[in-house]
Amino acid sequence: MKKNTNTGSVKIIPLGGFDKIGMNITAFEYEDSIIVVDCGISFPDEEMLGIDKVIPDVTYLIENKDKVKGFVITHGHEDHIGALPYILPQINIPIYATQLTMGLIEHKLEEAHLMKNTRRKVVKHGGIITLGSFRIEFIKTNHSIADASALAIYSPAGIIVHTGDFKIDYTPLFGDAIDLQRLGALGKKGVLALMCDSTNALRPGFTPSEIKVAKTFDTLFEENKSHRIFVATFASNIDRVQQIINTAYKFGRKVILQGRSMLNVIRIASDLGYVKIPKNTLIDIDLMKNYPDEKLVLITTGSQGESMAALSRIADSTHKKVSVKPGDAIILSSTPIPGNEKAVSKIINELSMKGANVIFQDTHVSGHACQEEIKLIYSLVHPKYAVPMHGEYRYRAAQANLAQALGIPKENTFLIESGNVLALSEEKATVIGQVPARGIMVDGLGIGDVGNIVMHDRQSLSENGIMVVTVTLEKDTNQVLAGPDIISRGFVYVRESEELMSQLRSLAADTLERCNKKKITDWGKIKSALRDDLGDFLWKKIKRSPMILPIIMEV
Repeated sequence: MKKNTNTGSVKIIPLGGFDKIGMNITAFEYEDSIIVVDCGISFPDEEMLGIDKVIPDVTYLIENKDKVKGFVITHGHEDHIGALPYILPQINIPIYATQLTMGLIEHKLEEAHLMKNTRRKVVKHGGIITLGSFRIEFIKTNHSIADASALAIYSPAGIIVHTGDFKIDYTPLFGDAIDLQRLGALGKKGVLALMCDSTNALRPGFTPSEIKVAKTFDTLFEENKSHRIFVATFASNIDRVQQIINTAYKFGRKVILQGRSMLNVIRIASDLGYVKIPKNTLIDIDLMKNYPDEKLVLITTGSQGESMAALSRIADSTHKKVSVKPGDAIILSSTPIPGNEKAVSKIINELSMKGANVIFQDTHVSGHACQEEIKLIYSLVHPKYAVPMHGEYRYRAAQANLAQALGIPKENTFLIESGNVLALSEEKATVIGQVPARGIMVDGLGIGDVGNIVMHDRQSLSENGIMVVTVTLEKDTNQVLAGPDIISRGFVYVRESEELMSQLRSLAADTLERCNKKKITDWGKIKSALRDDLGDFLWKKIKRSPMILPIIMEV
């Protein structure tokens, strides 16, 4: 690496994406300038009961909003753009992205009524923008969505290369191959740090080209030429949808798109020229009855077993217009995201029981680089520092091992976590602080109003149920006028537990009488006594701990 004469430090501050797959957002700071790369959501963990999505905590950006110059977006997947409608009202800054990425962002902004107030600029690959102390160059890469970009971030402290999500595909379905020449040229200039995608860092070899999947589709369509074909994939995997459309056209089949996100994404991609749909190939679902089964292909959402997606509704017979027939070929063209395996297995079982032929082998290739591709990027870029990103610790650790095997010293490899502040210069690199970087839970229209206490309550309710104790007291004397009555939900079935209910009512009455004798009139203390006495009794009696909710009324 060439000598950098600058002495200032550039800070890398991940606010998400460095502890899981999802919620990618990273701030870069130099003196009075901050740029933000990506702004995505993550999907809730199993224990996040009732939560729809998780968005990043941008407290640090809000506190430094005068410094923040703009969002720079690498590509149009939800884990990179999904949080923008939630974050922009808090910090309104311009957005910079390539054409398709911007088209998908604008759809989100329209739904959130944010278009008028949000500045946007489309940048072509090879284009450079200037934001404060930073210059950012967009570099062509390959991924499972068109228009994906790597970024060369020029700061006074040195160049940082951010790969975005990528793989090296020499025969991409749409557009050009990754611009390795430009990455090599940057390596010759001298790169301070490489931030590289770690998703497949545990997988040896190369990620296969999308062309491999095209050949598989040809075979499957030939094998099922007398049956109706369903293909479930991510709506955002535009290249895959294009492949399915191409194969359907080749075999003389009509295509039906199912799922709201599928319809929206493909409409946007088609309008912008990133999906080519042959004339008279796409038909509305209402026209399906006019064609024999062997002339139909349905492309649908729900490859991850999402309960409300089109495939799930088809599988459990709740879809209004489509039902599974024996002999239907259903192709799952994706790999289950970690945590979704059970939901996917459930879908496969439901479809198989209805007589469908469910196919999932060799129907998907990843959009992320495996070990040899990662090694090639390191060999081209020659960074002084390695900062593996995009993935859980074990994936990033695997990439760190690759970097070290290629000659990057261990002390120059940083496995930072979301919230860490990493300061880099030619002379040194160190973690100098911590900023808030927790996930903020979104439940319906509520943002951040569900915290750990509410989650604990939901967990308790889901595991143990609830028992409500109601009692009416006289206003002046605190004498019991009615009750105590006990209502059980998710705890025990009252009709089959009459003896237990009777014991609980008696115990509650004794507790109220004791409080009255002790002249305890504070309702909080009375409720606490009821919870303690009934909780202790139930644990000793049946080893269960339902949520106990006392309700006191006064007349």
